[in-house]
Formats: sequence, structure tokens, C-alpha cells
Amino acid sequence: MTDTDKIQCTTLIDFNAYPVKDVLGILLQDKSTKQNIIYATDAYVDAEPTATEAAPILAQQISGETSTVCIVPRVQKTLDEQTGRTKAKAEVFTPSWMVNQMVNNLDEEWFGRKHVFNTEQEDHSWIPTEGKITFPSTKKHGWHDYVDSRRLEITCGEAPFLVSRYDAATGAILPISQRIGLLDRKLRIVDEHTENDLMWWKWTLRAFQSVYGYEFQGDSLLIARANLLLTFVDHYRNRFGTDPDKKHLKQIANVIVWNLWQMDGLTETIPFRKPPEQKVEFDMLDMLTMLDEPNSQDVPAFVRLYDWRAKTSLSYSQLLKGAEQ
Repeated sequence: MTDTDKIQCTTLIDFNAYPVKDVLGILLQDKSTKQNIIYATDAYVDAEPTATEAAPILAQQISGETSTVCIVPRVQKTLDEQTGRTKAKAEVFTPSWMVNQMVNNLDEEWFGRKHVFNTEQEDHSWIPTEGKITFPSTKKHGWHDYVDSRRLEITCGEAPFLVSRYDAATGAILPISQRIGLLDRKLRIVDEHTENDLMWWKWTLRAFQSVYGYEFQGDSLLIARANLLLTFVDHYRNRFGTDPDKKHLKQIANVIVWNLWQMDGLTETIPFRKPPEQKVEFDMLDMLTMLDEPNSQDVPAFVRLYDWRAKTSLSYSQLLKGAEQ
């Protein structure tokens, strides 16, 4: 890897710098297999022969002086790489203006009015709403309810619907006031409605616990996790004028890793694991037994999630049922 390549690697996400490097081991975890997430793409085998589709992503491969793999957001990849990934895995990006439009539609339904967080312009830009966001008078639509409301981004890629640190089309970093993801909006509400440090931390943590996403390709998932972590640091610095300590980073990183997981959306299993031939019901004991056999390709391996309010493990289907209720 040349010096130019290393500079390109660190433009939007630097795996060798704070805060990502401080919790990289956590960000690479797969809570279901108790191992690391896997590449699930063969895009890196030319640079690192051991980085095959089924191989785990290792910290030493992507960080440090001996790193051999350069993981960057889609906007930083070459056009050939982007085209190749689109053909291989149907990977595409959603422009920020379109993300904003879609999330605005969700908020219009929740609040019962338009232009809650911003007003869209004809040139695809938007103007943030000034002042404190007001909420409907109904008991079930207060700011606590908004922060706690569960949101899932399927096949999340780099998680542009959850956080919008940068424009997916241009790579330009967006100031906090211009960010339009689902979690971005929750964090704005937390900033506006909490008066002391303890309340801010409590509801920031709950905001992170309320957003979910899954992705097949491990490199995209890692970028998504890093984007959420960096979003937390941005808001912490904006609120307190300093960096969060290692304890807070670890707590947030642990939530992120539970809530953004690696999964084949067609089978609802860990990538390349064999799904059940017939649709059957598994209880929690069955699922945990399967997860204790991570090296067996003959046993279905379903993802394991966490319900932060109930403080218990649950399956993906259980998460969906809870969201419907």
C-alpha cells in the first residue's frame, strides 16, 4: 500500500485514530457467533489473500503499521469498485436529499405535521427548523416516546438512514445542524430536552438503544458501526466541549455492536450459514445451542439480538414482532 493509499483510507473514517482505534476490537465483534464479523465479500483478496468471503475481519489487517486492507466508504471507492459491488451484491447508495425526504415523511406521520426538523428546497438542499422541536399534546407522543421509538434500517450498508455524518454522494462532512438520519434527529431532541449531564447521557444511550440495522457485507457493517460511534463523539464534543472517556466509548460501542449486526436478509441467518429447510419454530434454548456451534455449517445459525428495555436476548423475528406491537 502506498502513502497515497493510506491517506485516502483515513479521509472519512480513520481506523488508526481516536475514537475508532480505541474500541476497534468491540466494533469487530459478532455478538451471535462470539467471533469477529466476516468480510462476506472477496473485494480484498488481492491486497490480503487471507481476506476471503468467509474470513473474519481482523484488527491488524485494517489498522496499524502492518495493515494490508483499506476499508473506505463507498463514495471513496473507485468507480470500478462501486460498479463491481453493485453487480455482485446490488450495493447502491441513497443520496442524502432522498434520505431526508423519506425520513421527513416518517416524522410527518409521527408528529401529524410537516417540516418538523427541516424544510426541503427545490435544489435538494434543506433548511433546518429553528428553535426547540415541539411535540403533540397526546401522552404517547412526547419527546421520551420519540427517542424510545424503535427504528430499523434493513440492508443498512453504511447506515445513511440512521446517521448522516457525510453526504453519501459527495463525501462532504455535514455539520450537526444539517444531519437528517433517524438517530441524528433523536440526538437533537435529547440535546434540546435534557438540562443536565446525567439526563443527557441517559437519553443519548436510550437513543442508541432504539435504532437497529443489519448488513450482509462486513466492511460496510464496520463502516456503519464506526459512523454511529463518530456521531456519538460529535454530539458529546458539541455538548461538553471535550472528548468522551474510554468508559463511555465502550458502553456506546457495545450498544452499537448489538444493534447493528451481520445477517443475510433472505435467510435471517449469519451469512453463508445454512438456513433451515423447513419453517419451524425455535425456542431460545434451541437458538443458543446453535450459536454454541459456530464452526458447524450444517446447523442453522440465527442472529441473536438484545432488548435493552426488557434486558433480555431475542431473535430477529421477535424484534420485528415487538416493533409491530
